[in-house]
Amino acid sequence: MGRRSARAALMAARNPVVVVGAGLGGLSAALHLAARGREVVVVEAADEPGGCCGTAQVGPYRFDTGPSVLTMPDVLAETFGAAGEDLEDVLPLRRLDPFYRLAFHDGSRLDVVEGAQRMAGNVRDLCGPAEAARYLRFRRALGEMFDAEWSSFIDADMTRLRGMARPYALLRLAAAGGFRRLDRYVAAHLTDERLVRAHTFQSLYVGLPPHKALAIYAVIAHMDTVGGVYFPSGGGMHAIPQAMATVAEKAGAALRYGVRAERVETGASGVTAVRLAGGERLPASHVVVACDLPRAHAGLLPEAARDWRLRRPRYSPSCLVMHFGIDRRPPDRAHHTLHFGRRWAGAFDALAAGRPQPDPSLLVTCPSPDGAAATADHATLSVLEPVPNLTGGADWDRLGPRLTERLLGRMADLGYGDLSSAPSTTFDPPAWARLGHSAGTPFALDHRFRQTAWFRPSGRSRRVPGLHFAGMHTAPGVGVPPVLISGRLAADRIMEDSR
Repeated sequence: MGRRSARAALMAARNPVVVVGAGLGGLSAALHLAARGREVVVVEAADEPGGCCGTAQVGPYRFDTGPSVLTMPDVLAETFGAAGEDLEDVLPLRRLDPFYRLAFHDGSRLDVVEGAQRMAGNVRDLCGPAEAARYLRFRRALGEMFDAEWSSFIDADMTRLRGMARPYALLRLAAAGGFRRLDRYVAAHLTDERLVRAHTFQSLYVGLPPHKALAIYAVIAHMDTVGGVYFPSGGGMHAIPQAMATVAEKAGAALRYGVRAERVETGASGVTAVRLAGGERLPASHVVVACDLPRAHAGLLPEAARDWRLRRPRYSPSCLVMHFGIDRRPPDRAHHTLHFGRRWAGAFDALAAGRPQPDPSLLVTCPSPDGAAATADHATLSVLEPVPNLTGGADWDRLGPRLTERLLGRMADLGYGDLSSAPSTTFDPPAWARLGHSAGTPFALDHRFRQTAWFRPSGRSRRVPGLHFAGMHTAPGVGVPPVLISGRLAADRIMEDSR
């Protein structure tokens, strides 16, 4: 490094890093940077941290309005550990048992539980001993797939094309079957259709039906059916960003709420500042944009920062979510219950065509009372139905009430009682759009091959030095662990730039 460039790097390191957005990705970046001694300012348009991992209050009931499934707690532990904090001290978690309860249309059910032999016993009871033996072999194959992907593709920086040039890793994935279609990969190991569904429904997390998703996304099934599903012991999922904000501030980051970023300003050497609503200007050596990326491209970012990968974005389906406050806890209910619809392939075909599913599978979440979500002897209940996003042009003023009524009827048929008069709040695609989600989906871009790894919008601007991105629109992608990783990767790049 020459004398002039070394001096420029030193001066840049003295300026703050401005993070736009206090969701999980932005907070992860801020926490990692502050823990390494950088001056960090986080600006958040909302009045509290959380972003997609939000919360809502209806009378005495508090609801998590974002992700309800937490896997890979080691990623969260590493995030807090970067600032010298222990996860158990700042955010105690409990491992759910079962991880999921899977309820099939024929009345049978399967509890997904901890431990290979215990889980194989449940499979044996449902499907017979031969399928249980196949399950154990499949479980080992899932582990091999996860090991092949983690360090090379999930926990790796994909901002450069050479990030894809890992011949050994690609060969290892190919040998594991990672480039087959997910449904065929799973069906090659398992024969009971119920068990196949149990290990392919996760493809909806990445916005694709099982017959279009690559088998590499079987790692999601490994994360939650083998690695386990967790839940914060107090405060629900929204406790995650709250704890992260507290630790980031303790490490030295400044968090400013109710402040909207209007423009990233640039000069000949790259980013120079972030202009806020009202005219205030925050000088910056680096900027991490950790909000909805397509919307940022529409106004927040300079023309030079536009990413070609977003010229024709393909979005994941959206969801209709209803949250209820109830004066009793439903008996014999797991924390997460997935009620499978009778029609499987047809349901995915409808979504792909921009239509509601004729017989949707529903994810029902009923957390154990912890005092933070409901008063004594009361509980909360949330139900999620996948629905089309807003790109299909559906008339949601008419469709929304119809789907809501159908969902209430389905819940009653499933034994949850009449919820029509319960205190509630509802989120549909127009509501997600009002909250800032492009195309009215909280699941961002789907994970087709052309929007995966290096082909996903880059975590670094090639033409604007100092401009970085974090969140679910960048690699690794959607989900709590990937978003946390995206923030850490942004912090790593900034620290490398400052050397």
